[in-house]
Amino acid sequence: MNDIKFIKELPASDRPYEKCLMYGPQSLSDAELLAVILRSGIKGKNAINLAQTILNISGSKDGLLSIMNLSYEELLKIDGVGKVKAIQILCIAQLSKRISKTKAKEKLCFSEVDTIADYYMEEMRHSNVEIFKAVFLDVKCNLIKDSIISIGTNNHTIAVPKDVFSVALKCNAHFVIIMHNHPTGDPTPSGDDVAITERFAKAGRILGIELLDHIIYGDNVFTSFKKDKLL
Repeated sequence: MNDIKFIKELPASDRPYEKCLMYGPQSLSDAELLAVILRSGIKGKNAINLAQTILNISGSKDGLLSIMNLSYEELLKIDGVGKVKAIQILCIAQLSKRISKTKAKEKLCFSEVDTIADYYMEEMRHSNVEIFKAVFLDVKCNLIKDSIISIGTNNHTIAVPKDVFSVALKCNAHFVIIMHNHPTGDPTPSGDDVAITERFAKAGRILGIELLDHIIYGDNVFTSFKKDKLL
């Protein structure tokens, strides 16, 4: 297939569109699925070959999972990927993440710290700016909703209890978890992190909504105030 410059030169049964119609989307390889999204290749490389190049760029054996965390800048470095194709790939990756998360939410119970931390790890660890997020739980620790409260710089973000607990009251949350990331990759709490946690815990006690935890994310590591008995 590497010698074939255009998909139309392939037998009909090997062309992604026709193959999908004949046998269903489950019959397509990862490269063929991505080729359908890309629609076209470049000179000397058809869409399937280009798709395979993109899948190989991270050096991973995880197929489509390998593109989930590629940045816009990384995609633009690939020969044949311009702004439009990069945005298409970013959007399909984000769509996949949201579908997976929506399905996971259906039976999600956040009674364990590790469950909470693992669920948000991939979302939080890759950001190059600080994101402050709040998670709202019912009396049985089932997820009601989550919300980004503020987005800051590469070393600072601002969040006040009012912004979080106003949402908690509206959605009848019984527990609140706050979380943010450290783009440096080190989740060690700063003095400001400790002070913020104390303010949120105090506000929660006044309103009767318990601050269950404050989780700080680093690069594939996290600190839990609850687990470390800081809360």
